[in-house]
Amino acid sequence: MSVNTRSQSHPALIDSPCAPAAVARVFASAAELFGVLATPLRLRILNAICAQERGVNDIVELVHSTQPNVSQHLKVLYLAGIVSKRREGNQIYYRVHNDQAMQLCRMVCTQIAIDLAERQERPAAERLALRRSA
Repeated sequence: MSVNTRSQSHPALIDSPCAPAAVARVFASAAELFGVLATPLRLRILNAICAQERGVNDIVELVHSTQPNVSQHLKVLYLAGIVSKRREGNQIYYRVHNDQAMQLCRMVCTQIAIDLAERQERPAAERLALRRSA
């Protein structure tokens, strides 16, 4: 499989006419990853541990949620292979395990932050006109 580099107005994400089953697996895996990352709390958890390993109690404080809720989301991230964990006594520490998922989160969230900042820089009348035309 190769990334399609043709200059079309709407190029295909993956250009592989010989292996439709492989392309289907790619899209299924991507959809699964996007599903796991589709909650704001999971993104906040990843943000809390992106630079360093943290214990559950530290993560709870950083993401402003409850311990049972954070633990439930950490379990989903762990089962998806996005985070890894280690136990030290009674404490469990989590860290990012899948760097590609973390890079995807950073890229998407950074672009959204840029877009939001640019919208706020527009005069109020322009922002209202954009909403009306949408």
